[in-house]
Amino acid sequence: MSQPLDLATLQAPSAASTSFKDAWQARLERWYAHPGLYRWSLGNPFTRWLTQRRTRKLFDLMAGFVHSQVLLGCVRLDLFRTLHQAPTPLTDLAQRTGLAPAVLQRLLLSAVALGLLEHRSQGRFGLGPLGVPLAQHDGIAQMIEHNHLLYQDMQDPLQFLNNAWSGGMAEYWPYAHEKPAVAMPASEVDKFTRYSHLMAASQGFVVQEILSSYFFDEHRCVLDVGAGKGRFVSELAAHAPHLKFKMFDLPPVLALAREGLQAKGLTERVDLHPGSFLDDPLPEGADLITLVRVAHDHPDAVVRQILQKAFAALPLGGVLLLAEPMAQPEEEAGQPEASVDAYFHFYLLAMGAGRLRTPQELQTMMEEAGFTHLEQVPNAMPIHARILVGRKSQCLPLVPEKYVNSH
Repeated sequence: MSQPLDLATLQAPSAASTSFKDAWQARLERWYAHPGLYRWSLGNPFTRWLTQRRTRKLFDLMAGFVHSQVLLGCVRLDLFRTLHQAPTPLTDLAQRTGLAPAVLQRLLLSAVALGLLEHRSQGRFGLGPLGVPLAQHDGIAQMIEHNHLLYQDMQDPLQFLNNAWSGGMAEYWPYAHEKPAVAMPASEVDKFTRYSHLMAASQGFVVQEILSSYFFDEHRCVLDVGAGKGRFVSELAAHAPHLKFKMFDLPPVLALAREGLQAKGLTERVDLHPGSFLDDPLPEGADLITLVRVAHDHPDAVVRQILQKAFAALPLGGVLLLAEPMAQPEEEAGQPEASVDAYFHFYLLAMGAGRLRTPQELQTMMEEAGFTHLEQVPNAMPIHARILVGRKSQCLPLVPEKYVNSH
């Protein structure tokens, strides 16, 4: 039988050996671990909701893989687009998918429980509130399918941590963990086609965050580094008709972009500059350089190199705009949005040598490269990306003060 709750046994550690915050956290931990607290909290109407909420959150963590596979199953059966056309009964869905009704029903009811689908009249199933975006945005479905590589890599999480770059995700993103060759055999072109298409399809939400948050009126020419197939450039060109553009990426990637730019009538506004930011300088002539979902793919040394080259390529007064998912600052770690960090920490580890950085870390790296007037641009959905800008206000980078007296 468990011991009754005894407050006398829950004394905090001595203040002489720890800070007040640490002492308070240690006291809370001892409270949470006391065998009588769970029973007491459920019996108290003022604390019952908190215990229930934490229990549900813990169960959701345990069941998270099952939830992701329910989502993947619905995507592979094309249920979201099917039900977007019209609510459909189980029997019709079973006939369309080729699954036995009793088996498919388990998937449908699980999707209802997760808010992906919902019950409709006459025994039909329709889209739930979380299913609507999946029916309308093809890029989300492609990322869900793509994440299957990550789940395969992480079947044994400890083995994954010891050898993260040997799985399917690293193979999918070869440029993120190897030094890319500018010239490559034709057999490798399929890899660039595959991941360039995914990048373009999944970039829409990030692009909209930038276009709705940053004003481009002061600029005349934009250099997009790591431009891919040109999704960002194409949408920015429609958003700001006065702009000229330069796109910098590996030759096979820009070869894919050329056809799309021609179809959109943008060839006269966009200059293509094939190259590798590991080996080549960035082209000059733009007063705004953009890094959209580039920095987090690479280790610190490469990011510093890109930032230094961006600084060198910009004229005085030029601006660097960096946009990508970023880690929550330490002071925000307890907020619900911080759970997104767990996904990106492991995704980027599986992908290669990149990592998720806080805005403060990236701003420090920008400052070390010479940029001033650093600021974070407010945007509506930081879960998709946060936006940092810095300006080139002098010809040579400042030596960070911490290095001045280091020798």
